Amino acid sequence: MPQAPSPDLRSVLESAQAIAVVGCSGNPDRTSHKIARYMKHRGYRIVPVNPNYDEVLGEPCYPDLPSIPPDIEIDVVDIFRRPQHTADMVRTAVERTKQTGQRPVIWTQLGVSSSEAEELAADAQLPYVRNRCIKVAYDRLLA
Repeated sequence: MPQAPSPDLRSVLESAQAIAVVGCSGNPDRTSHKIARYMKHRGYRIVPVNPNYDEVLGEPCYPDLPSIPPDIEIDVVDIFRRPQHTADMVRTAVERTKQTGQRPVIWTQLGVSSSEAEELAADAQLPYVRNRCIKVAYDRLLA
């Protein structure tokens, strides 16, 4: 199985400007909402991705990654979906990469990674972060 490149987390967090949060909930009690709000308050542009909402955190919410306009540069695709959906989320990230030429870091939250998702990222040569909370990484490395 090909291994996806594992990026330096500090470098990713220091250079990233926009984070697509796949599975971002409009419910303020959900972890995805709390972490997206936290990262937005740290200066990142949050691009929510969830077919159930038109807007989250005051930002337009897109039904899937390929629906995000190509002029919006995505640096990190942060996935908050169950592991059985993660490979499909990586497929849509690869589809958007083909459309835009952008090469985001695929970041899987705790318990979300799958070997199939990681293999897809490796095949597309997209950096892959396995089972890490982006908020915890930010707090540990930059706060």
